[in-house]
Amino acid sequence: MKESKENAVISKATIDRLPLYYRTLKLSQEEGIEIISSDELGRKIGVTPEQIRKDLSAFGEFGKKGVGYYVRELMRNIGEILGLNRQWNIAIVGVGHMGWALANYANFSSQGFVLQAIFDIDPDKIGRYINEIEIFHIDKIKEVVASRDIQIGIITVPAEHAQSTATNLVEAGIKGIWNFAPMKVNVPPNVHIVSEDLSVGLSSISYYLSRQNG
Repeated sequence: MKESKENAVISKATIDRLPLYYRTLKLSQEEGIEIISSDELGRKIGVTPEQIRKDLSAFGEFGKKGVGYYVRELMRNIGEILGLNRQWNIAIVGVGHMGWALANYANFSSQGFVLQAIFDIDPDKIGRYINEIEIFHIDKIKEVVASRDIQIGIITVPAEHAQSTATNLVEAGIKGIWNFAPMKVNVPPNVHIVSEDLSVGLSSISYYLSRQNG
């Protein structure tokens, strides 16, 4: 893997764009494209070629001047930067509509994320399976996280249970949390958390549409 420049500070915006590059390169490979220029890659994503070159330069030298990027090689390098070259075991807490949908999301495994367990408190759901993955009671979270070496927890519980769920995940040894509950949760500095508030996204769309059609 190409090493990032020593002591370089990588912006969150750059890191957030890397999965877009990876996904687009993967689609390009499936289309049989072997070499792609920054112009072509930028057009597919909606990012300027200058931004692409700047983002990638933060991690090393990629591509060949006058030729472009070898799709397979760049995809492999970006995958290694993102940690997608290894398996990450994940667990979902909360089997509502969102939890059910995520448990059925087929692309997790193709990207190296393996669903190992699902947790809930509803006695009617405990012991059932979604895609051969058992639903456990939340009381078993420490035991299951440890025995199945789970590193990432996904929170899909109602807002009022989000903080206690996050606390349970942290105490079980989880180091990364993807939070879909519509509220901020507090975790220790050594735990990385990403929050997805769907209402915020829809409100943002509403803002722009209101001014467009106003």
